[in-house]
Amino acid sequence: MKLMDKNIRDFIAEVDSSSPAPGGGSVSALAGSLGASLSRMVGHLTVNKKKFKGLSEEIQGEFIRRFEELEGVKDELNILVDRDTEAFNLVMAAFKLPKETDEEKAARGEAIEKATYKAIEVPMAIAENSYKGLELIGYFLEYGNKNAITDLGVSALLLSAALEGAVLNVKINLPGITDEAYVSEVSGKCNKLVEEGDRIKREIMGGIKL
Repeated sequence: MKLMDKNIRDFIAEVDSSSPAPGGGSVSALAGSLGASLSRMVGHLTVNKKKFKGLSEEIQGEFIRRFEELEGVKDELNILVDRDTEAFNLVMAAFKLPKETDEEKAARGEAIEKATYKAIEVPMAIAENSYKGLELIGYFLEYGNKNAITDLGVSALLLSAALEGAVLNVKINLPGITDEAYVSEVSGKCNKLVEEGDRIKREIMGGIKL
């Protein structure tokens, strides 16, 4: 059964077990999906309000565009919950390959590196989607339903945690890659995502006046 097909209690129980997967990557993807969902809730609570309908067509259109894009972010993160665990399992399977002969050792090494690329690509996608979510919800701070402002704050915190958690999962796998240019490029991209994501999060949290 896929992780996303489990009920909440069973999913939590599977995380709280001796199995190394699902781990931080899948949990980060779920956190990001929940963050996107919370901002979508804010959107649902905004678009039919009289105050929103009094805004210019341009503002309404931009709000709805972001609201709809967030659904795509949420859906992608839902898929990545399972993909991260699948990628981890591929790495573990590669490490279990035989290594008695030189040919086996070479094949095993190649399989490990190939699986490691996947174990980097998946959390990288989690980080990128979580960052995209943060970019989208900043607009909601000004035009979203003020009664749901704290939900927007929780959304920002979850998306930020998802982004930073996913980056941790990228970086732990980078030492397994021999292509130094690739490692440098991915590491730099991760650092930029975290820096920019943190800036957006702080802007949103700073705009929540209680």
